[in-house]
Amino acid sequence: MQLPRFLIQAFLVLFFLPGLQARQEPVDLEMVQKIRHEGLQNSSIRDISFNLTDVIGPRLSGSSGLARAYQWTSEQMAEWGLSNVEVVPWGEFGPGWDNEKFYIAMTAPYYQHLVGVPRAWTRGTGGPVSGAPVLVDIRTDEDFEKYRGQLGGRIVVTPVTSEPSVSFNPMAHRYSDEDLERLSQLPEVRSPDYGNVVSGPSDWAARRAFNRKLEEFYQEEGVAVVLRPSGTFGTVRSGGSRLVGEQQPGVAQIDLTFEHYGRIVRLLEAGIGVEIELEVQNRFLDQDTKGYNVLAEIPGTDRRLRDEVVMIGGHLDSWHAGTGANDNAAGVAGMMEVMRILKEIGVEPRRTIRIGLWGAEEQGLFGSREYVREHFYDRETGKKPAYDKLSAYFNVDNGSGKIRGIWLMGNDEARPIFEDLLSPFHDMGASTVTLRSTGSTDHVAFNAAGLPGFNMMQDRIDYGRGYHTNMDTFERMELGDMMQAAVIVASIVYHVAMRDERIPRKVFTP
Repeated sequence: MQLPRFLIQAFLVLFFLPGLQARQEPVDLEMVQKIRHEGLQNSSIRDISFNLTDVIGPRLSGSSGLARAYQWTSEQMAEWGLSNVEVVPWGEFGPGWDNEKFYIAMTAPYYQHLVGVPRAWTRGTGGPVSGAPVLVDIRTDEDFEKYRGQLGGRIVVTPVTSEPSVSFNPMAHRYSDEDLERLSQLPEVRSPDYGNVVSGPSDWAARRAFNRKLEEFYQEEGVAVVLRPSGTFGTVRSGGSRLVGEQQPGVAQIDLTFEHYGRIVRLLEAGIGVEIELEVQNRFLDQDTKGYNVLAEIPGTDRRLRDEVVMIGGHLDSWHAGTGANDNAAGVAGMMEVMRILKEIGVEPRRTIRIGLWGAEEQGLFGSREYVREHFYDRETGKKPAYDKLSAYFNVDNGSGKIRGIWLMGNDEARPIFEDLLSPFHDMGASTVTLRSTGSTDHVAFNAAGLPGFNMMQDRIDYGRGYHTNMDTFERMELGDMMQAAVIVASIVYHVAMRDERIPRKVFTP
């Protein structure tokens, strides 16, 4: 028996509809080819990276180096012909800080140059300091009296309470196919085991309060300098706390690599005399205490959509032990290259494409959070007029490794869109779309306001080993991987700017 034609048509629609619905995102393959050619054959990645690291140097928040970065990035993007290039204050940061001279060595029982770096926003030593370090073990309030009146002008070290662990993992790592398959799946949800909670916010607050009390004690006693362990395998990890309000800088502090610090402590514990000589010169910058972001655009051309925005970005600031190469000159260079590629090939996006190079990410995402608060959403006053004008924000801040996919931050409706937009780049290793979330960088500021903020999934290479350290330098940057990343982000951003609709949003509960 022959079925009626309308039944056959209905069957075909029902059979093919799921596949049609799953593959509706248009991809302009001609534009993809133009982006590939410009990004791979005429790349500026090396030049941008060289300037951000070797030429400008460390870009600590509030430092002279970050001021140079503001100037160079804005001038470079203006030279490329981008529109509305601005260095815009996001708010009050506090005094800046530059290290101008640093030297430290152990001179007895033998000479050993020590690998270290002064902690940011601490004082200098006011000239050369030399002498025998004193081992100070203050763990409770009762311990303070043991050392009162004994530490004036001394070099302080404290007992080693943890040792670097041996790692049998490779120094560098790319995601395997098995890794990517695992990451594409949501992790198993487990009930919290409250019986195994080791510490909580109250413990953290108590430790922080005790550390403040200890620093105040060192100041009252007139300690010359405090040495601290930080980093291993010849690397030293830099850090420090900005000065807020009327807060004054503490005594000079130096972070040393674990191997050198541990040697000093072991010699002292064995009763063997140790002598150290050092000098630290730091300068506080208080003429301009504001923090800044750098912005630039390719204006939209569609009369209906040009007021809407697709944003890309990464943080411009770094720590000061190295030159902030993988954290995050790599992300900045990649996103600047995205804008250069799109401008060079003459795209005319329907929506405006805007780049934000954020300040003070390392101190708490200040630049991006304040930008979101000013333009999109304020927790106290609610949504701003531009809230519904942002389609999406894309971030790069996990080193210089290849892009392997995208973290959707739980945005399930966006999955088929990015599966299609990544489809031309499977041959470049980018295909993973996961609902999982990742944090600790500037896309979090957008997500916290209910906006679609995404971080690109990257091969970590040796990022975890080197970020924030004296080894985060140009040599650690994978320039070929960065070219791949810029091409993929440029294509995604272009297609998102050309869509009829904005990227879907998750349910937002303020």
